[in-house]
Amino acid sequence: MGALRERLRAPVDSASLGALRALFGAMMFIGVVRFAARGWIRSLYVVPTHFFPYVGFSWVRPLPAPAMYLLFAVMGASALGLALGWRTRASALTFALSFTYVELIDKTVYLNHYYLVSLLAFLLAALPSGATLSLDARRDPSLARATVPTWTIWMLRAQLGMVYLFAGVAKLNPDWLLRAEPLRTWLLARSDLPVLGPLFRHRATAYGFSYAGLVFDLFVALALCHRRSRPWAYAAVVLFHGLTGWLFRIGIFPWVMIVCTTVFFDPSWPRRWLRFRAPATHVWSPSSRRPELVAALYLLVQALLPFRYLLYPGDVLWTEQGFRLSWRVMLTEKSGDVEFRVRDPRTNQRWTVHPLEFLTPLQARMMAPVPDMIVQAAGMVRDDFARRGLPDVVVTAEAFASLNGRPARRLIDPTVDLGREGDSFAPKRWIAR
Repeated sequence: MGALRERLRAPVDSASLGALRALFGAMMFIGVVRFAARGWIRSLYVVPTHFFPYVGFSWVRPLPAPAMYLLFAVMGASALGLALGWRTRASALTFALSFTYVELIDKTVYLNHYYLVSLLAFLLAALPSGATLSLDARRDPSLARATVPTWTIWMLRAQLGMVYLFAGVAKLNPDWLLRAEPLRTWLLARSDLPVLGPLFRHRATAYGFSYAGLVFDLFVALALCHRRSRPWAYAAVVLFHGLTGWLFRIGIFPWVMIVCTTVFFDPSWPRRWLRFRAPATHVWSPSSRRPELVAALYLLVQALLPFRYLLYPGDVLWTEQGFRLSWRVMLTEKSGDVEFRVRDPRTNQRWTVHPLEFLTPLQARMMAPVPDMIVQAAGMVRDDFARRGLPDVVVTAEAFASLNGRPARRLIDPTVDLGREGDSFAPKRWIAR
């Protein structure tokens, strides 16, 4: 253990950490500007009257409209500060907190890469990411560091490596391996593209893409760690993320991964490429006396979270218990249809409530095939009737869903009063299996 600790504490060039911070911050600034320019602040956080909070975070609510716009302005300014390395730690922490706050408001907008953004932002706040290539290092040479401990680089490599590895492990399922789904469905939807479009109509193309994606996810991080295979692995990163970004229009996430995987390069690569001189060497003093232990505990949690689905019965792609925060990337094409049936047990009077009566079209579409969101929507219906003076109504759901091209089937037990269930981490026995 002593030898390992010494290797982890050995100094390496700080340039790659500074470059990652600058590139990540620039991507986040572009992302915030793009988000605002497309009117998504209003459509996602101002217009809706109901939201789907995460378990334990029901207190996270959208701010009034002017404050919500101000929050995004702060988020964008802190992303720019992170890119420039201005008050680096404060900029990183401000961005991490504001971004995570926004993401906690509504499950409707959950994406794996938003979760990754939060994690990377908090890591950059904790690590000496402003040691070089920063305004901080320029204005105050005492803050500059020519080197950082090896473990700081491997911390980020491990985080990104787990994203790829667990995405690959999750693809070892019958739909991906034996049916080439959901890629086959998605590629057919893009068959109108010039040149490549006609190829997407063939089943063999979907299988080729599926198995190529599986091999890429399982082995790309390992290949990036080795000097000889690194150029080929990074070329695969650029090709893979460039192609998925073009085909599936998933925003800036492909470019975020392309710039973040530069952390697998030799730590001195920015200094050699940009030909700038290293600052005077200062020793970075972490706040923790055992930073490697803190880092190891963090990575252990990240390694265990994707396996929590084993605590629940049923197929995780169907029940979605343990689905989030586990890097199950591009695994489901799921659609659903749900109506809520309300009955007053005192008078036996009945009502049918459609989700569009209280949700936006996006919220209704995202909620329909997801059990934990359906039970939250049922709670919204119950609360609405309580406000009308009917506090004891029974709320059930007629919910059907289709997973990866299969015929739709019942998703929720229609006899269960969902209005009394509530959302929690407990197994949801009322999910039809």
